[in-house]
Amino acid sequence: MKVKKGFEMQNVCGEHILVPAGVENVDFSRIISLNPTAAFLWEHASKLETFTVDNMVEALLEEYDVEEGIAREDCRLIAERWSEMGLIEE
Repeated sequence: MKVKKGFEMQNVCGEHILVPAGVENVDFSRIISLNPTAAFLWEHASKLETFTVDNMVEALLEEYDVEEGIAREDCRLIAERWSEMGLIEE
């Protein structure tokens, strides 16, 4: 997977918001807000040319005190949601 070009994460009033940077991505009908963990994972994934759920799990385990099974399920769900929203490409 890879992060789709044209989205930038910004901190707006303490909230992590994904902002479309290109005209093809502009959809003002929704705002994409990330919780701190999802923002951490987005930042990590956006630095990689490609990433996997395993990459996300490794980063999460290094940063947070969480059980691997819980981290894996959370990362799988986040990646699935990002895919549904068109934020990442396979």
